[in-house]
Amino acid sequence: MPDTSGKSGRSAKPNFRQWMLVLCCLMCAASGFTHADEPSHKTNTLRVLTYNIHHGEGMDGRLDLARIASVIRSAEPDIVALQEVDQNTERTGKIDQPTELSRLTGMDVVFGDNIRLQGGSYGNAVLSRFPIKRHENHPLPPFDKGERRGLLEVEIELPGERSLLFFATHLDHQQSPKDRNAAAEIIARKSASLNARPALLAGDLNDGPSSTTLAMLGSAGWTRSNKEAIATVPVKSPLRQIDFILFRPEKAWRVIETRVLEERVASDHRGVLAVIELSPSSR
Repeated sequence: MPDTSGKSGRSAKPNFRQWMLVLCCLMCAASGFTHADEPSHKTNTLRVLTYNIHHGEGMDGRLDLARIASVIRSAEPDIVALQEVDQNTERTGKIDQPTELSRLTGMDVVFGDNIRLQGGSYGNAVLSRFPIKRHENHPLPPFDKGERRGLLEVEIELPGERSLLFFATHLDHQQSPKDRNAAAEIIARKSASLNARPALLAGDLNDGPSSTTLAMLGSAGWTRSNKEAIATVPVKSPLRQIDFILFRPEKAWRVIETRVLEERVASDHRGVLAVIELSPSSR
């Protein structure tokens, strides 16, 4: 179509206000990429993930730790509780999975060794974008011929001269609740000494919201990040929730969001992500 405006085809030179508008747009676009490298501490908000990784073996039978790391990174977490982690076992190629996941995600890691397996170890791990001050693995003894379980306690240094106690665990899977209830009692006794100190508990509890296990933890002051159940297993078409993130004391935290990750191939569980805000006055 011919130009009937009477003006030449040459564009007018942008003025100062137009240049400033372009600059602001570029700055806004760039800010959208900062979360992966900068923890969400500026607003006292934490992104917490719990994920049973099935020693890196997916529903397609592939051992693919890079795929697990990709799922973790997609959630942009600040702290991650991992269950069913192998360290130097034959079945996973003698790979130190905690160290490799630390490398692939760029996060610090600690590992809780619960079972000696195939020349290596098997247990829980915690990844953190924040410095880890100390960690200790507390054994949860089996009472009903089940697997030995553990409670991995990690003290994490938060900005503003604050610290957070983070507990990661994987409770017994047998139909009988005996071992799970015994573990919940141990966790409850340990919780009694925390007083008002902010703490998180995350992991595969192998029990549902209405179970005795969850009731015992609730009586010990632990609050679930989601009031309504959100199914995590079986992974392809989840029907029930057995993976949880809990916090205490209740008044120190505000839940912004809790959701299940959509990924359904990398592991036999779906991960749970909670976005929670810690009160600035909590120390």
